[in-house]
Amino acid sequence: MTERLRVGVIGAGAIAQVAHLPTLRRMKDVEVAVVCDSDLPKARAVANRFKINDAFDDIDDVLRYEELDALVISTPNHLHESHAISALSAGLHVLVEKPLATSTKGVNHVIRQAKKSDRILMVGTNQRYRPDVETVRGFVESGELGKVDSVRGSWHVFRPSRLQLGWRLRQELAGGGAMLDLGLAVLDIGLWLAGNPVPTRVSAVLNRMSERSVEHSGSAFVVCENGASIFLDVTWNHIGDGERFGAGVRGSKGTASINPFVVWKQMHGAPVNVSPTTSWGRETPYQASFRAEWAHFLAAIRGQAKAPPLEDQVTLHQVLDAIYQSAEENRDIKL
Repeated sequence: MTERLRVGVIGAGAIAQVAHLPTLRRMKDVEVAVVCDSDLPKARAVANRFKINDAFDDIDDVLRYEELDALVISTPNHLHESHAISALSAGLHVLVEKPLATSTKGVNHVIRQAKKSDRILMVGTNQRYRPDVETVRGFVESGELGKVDSVRGSWHVFRPSRLQLGWRLRQELAGGGAMLDLGLAVLDIGLWLAGNPVPTRVSAVLNRMSERSVEHSGSAFVVCENGASIFLDVTWNHIGDGERFGAGVRGSKGTASINPFVVWKQMHGAPVNVSPTTSWGRETPYQASFRAEWAHFLAAIRGQAKAPPLEDQVTLHQVLDAIYQSAEENRDIKL
């Protein structure tokens, strides 16, 4: 592996243009060598904008002609599994946007290939890397909030048009609606902040415009083996002031919230605001999350850090399967 890592970008959509490419452009030890998209004019336009040498419309051409160390995969959901397996089989490290696959079976398939190829595989759980989320996680890990009893998370956005959602409205391409698109990230944060307890029971409600459409909103309640609970609520149809993303942790000795960021502890028999007086700088938490995620991925490739356990992805998708089953059958689902 060369000292300066050569990276390819598969999928030239919004997440690549808004998050990955601007982040990589600021990293001196990374060279983005190629961008690939099924829409070749788009791939060429993005390559020109970010000063990338090559553009292709087929991942097989990327793997055939480019000498790379890693790929980031940000294609539509139904392609994640096959693209990740192709890249891993070619000996490349892979950072793939969530979901890793559109089924638990597919998730296990990709993980087996990563282990067989002995390559780093990371899933884009960038919300974990937000500075406010990482700070709250630190309070949890130190035991300052006591035993975590519950985590509540929500992500509400306003995407009313078919143009804004595009392929996400098609079950065969997306694998699910708002619960997969937004809820998977909220569920991941909930379990991570709670210390990764084992989920045992799920109850959910999903809202659809019609029987044939994917869900535009939904809520789920997850009970864990240690008594902790995770509640999540998501929607593509938020009627309000801007996008809303946040989470709250309730522990036996304190509470914490994300967006707004506040931490309270019980001290000398009274609640005390112990929120750190930190500044996130000129970056938004969203921008900072992608920079930190890429730093972790690159450190894992170089053997300087461990990648997040891939078993986390299996658990997430097992819970997600139970959410859809619960909503479909109108009953609690035991895991």
